[in-house]
Amino acid sequence: MDGIWVPLALTLKVALWATAINLVLGVAVAFGLARWRSPAREVVDSVLTLPLVLPPTVLGYYLLVLLGRRGVFGAWLDRLGIELVFTWQGAVIASTLVAFPLVQKAARAAFEAVDPQLEDAARVLGLREMAVFFRVSLPLAARGITAGALLAFARALGEFGATLMIAGNLPGRTQTLSVAIYAAVQAGDDRTAGLMVAVVSATCVVALLLAGWLAPGRARRVRS
Repeated sequence: MDGIWVPLALTLKVALWATAINLVLGVAVAFGLARWRSPAREVVDSVLTLPLVLPPTVLGYYLLVLLGRRGVFGAWLDRLGIELVFTWQGAVIASTLVAFPLVQKAARAAFEAVDPQLEDAARVLGLREMAVFFRVSLPLAARGITAGALLAFARALGEFGATLMIAGNLPGRTQTLSVAIYAAVQAGDDRTAGLMVAVVSATCVVALLLAGWLAPGRARRVRS
């Protein structure tokens, strides 16, 4: 069973870290895009959405070019003693990049659905912009943001291509569940592969059900 639980524990750690990072970055970027009035806004949004449509191996290649020892940032990080390639932290970066659009898109839609009059009323009452965000905008958008975070968590659980490119397949160190499934199939261990597939599938179904229940539109239909 260690062949299942070890990669499962690593996968959960990677997915949780990726989701936490995306909650911070995705919400910040989404709020900025929701309030930014510029023709360039949709161009920026399109660039940020690219991880949804690009092949994961392409994203993995980009990460290697940027973070490899001879990469744009990799050489500088290497001088600082920081190594990301073939580490679980590299898997976190890959999962974060792949799942980021799911949080950003959901959070932007949630912020755009917030009534601006409520934010204006808070300003009239003397709240500063930071307080307006944390006491009005964020609570009203929380349901949509949480739904996006659950989708991102499910996507991070199943990430394969970019993770394999930058983190590799080192059992006990960088072998996530999706990579372990691939290795088990290659080794002809169908029983282990089937068990791991069942675990990933069940976890993703639960996350998707929760995300669907938390979706703002779903909430309105239930109340009506």
